[in-house]
Amino acid sequence: MLLAALLGYAALQVALGVWLARAVRDTSGFFVAGRSLGPGLLFATLLAANVGAGSTVGATGLGYAHGLAAWWWVGAAAIGSAVQAWWVGPALRAQSAAHDLTTMGDWLAWRYDARVRTAVALLLWVGSLAILAGQLIAMAWVLEAITGLPKAWGATLGGGVVMAYFASGGLRGAVGVNVVQVTVKVVGFGVALPLVLAAAGGLAGLRDGATAAGLWDAWRHETVGWPLVFVLAPAFVVSPGLVQKVFGARDDAAARTGVGLNALALLLFAPMPALFGLAARTLHPGLGNAELALPTLLAQDLPTAVGALGLAALFSAELSAADAVLFMLSTSLARDLWQRMLRPQATDAQVLRAVRVVAVGAAMAGVLIAIAAPSVVGALSVFYSLMSAGLFVPVLGGLAWRRAGAAAGLAAVVAGAGGMLVTRYGVAPEALPSWCPPSLVGILVSGLAYVLVGLAGTRNEGSR
Repeated sequence: MLLAALLGYAALQVALGVWLARAVRDTSGFFVAGRSLGPGLLFATLLAANVGAGSTVGATGLGYAHGLAAWWWVGAAAIGSAVQAWWVGPALRAQSAAHDLTTMGDWLAWRYDARVRTAVALLLWVGSLAILAGQLIAMAWVLEAITGLPKAWGATLGGGVVMAYFASGGLRGAVGVNVVQVTVKVVGFGVALPLVLAAAGGLAGLRDGATAAGLWDAWRHETVGWPLVFVLAPAFVVSPGLVQKVFGARDDAAARTGVGLNALALLLFAPMPALFGLAARTLHPGLGNAELALPTLLAQDLPTAVGALGLAALFSAELSAADAVLFMLSTSLARDLWQRMLRPQATDAQVLRAVRVVAVGAAMAGVLIAIAAPSVVGALSVFYSLMSAGLFVPVLGGLAWRRAGAAAGLAAVVAGAGGMLVTRYGVAPEALPSWCPPSLVGILVSGLAYVLVGLAGTRNEGSR
């Protein structure tokens, strides 16, 4: 019954997305929803993107293994979203509207040059395929918990659903589906949490069942904890998929309010995965895979109707985040690489057709990576680290330091991504303090390169 309910819900989302796609006849509708989003719709599509596999399946798995420190996975995203609401989002939206920019690559080319656009587009593709795979892995875990369906089949089914409704309508179509998904998430998780806590014996039962050292210390940081701020918060400030949704806002006030409400909602949601994880540890102490904790709770410890609603909320979370990634991937490749580098004379209709083809291809690539990748958190951390290290400094520097030129932007992208990758894969974990993840090293190296090259460029201009 649970599987039938999920499949029916997925079919309804595809039907809604295809129906909404009828209004999409040009790239403006596909890329930025005609710049017509008010604060409510912007809030819904941002929250739908942000409460995905990492915030649900991944964070609950961290809560199962590490306790309250898992709060920081979503809490760090809330902090980054607050910065985006206060400054970065409205500032980038205003510039995008003034200069008819539709992707982060457009902004980078306008602020710096085409080299920076290309470097970030390539970086984006590597990282974004990882995060798309993470969403599909989470969907596979949901289906495995319900029916025992092999991971490969679950990932393929999830990828097919999100590909069908997103490739049809782009941002304009996805926003309508996201409203439904956010509603299901709020109701589903809101109803499921108190019932799960009651099944575990309340907070007292959680304490009795989760007695390992450190589980109730939200500030611990041996594996997870507050250093996640350095990994996640910068990515949620400058992630192209989120920024391009903000480009769709109708004005700066809508951008500030919509992004701000998203930050507040994430802050309120942040404790929930940790509590779900501790409840699963109490009720199912022998799980071999911690990332099965949330789907196991919803499938086995709730009344059938409530479990179906909770699983629909979980499935919604993964679908909505996956469509945000497809949005980022398809628009970046079609606009920033295919059109700008290969087909500069392409018509609007040709670009629209190309972005839909790319969405299909990206979804298929995400499925293949999901089948091979071992975990949700592992897949997502690659994306967040790359975005934080390679893009955070060029975006904030581009807004704050007008005289920094293209060379500084390119140096920051290359140095940041390179510094993160070398530290992550070439340095033993014990060689770094626990508060200094590879993404922070990348940000520091990126900032240093930006300042040094920027100052050199300024002096050279002054000497001419």
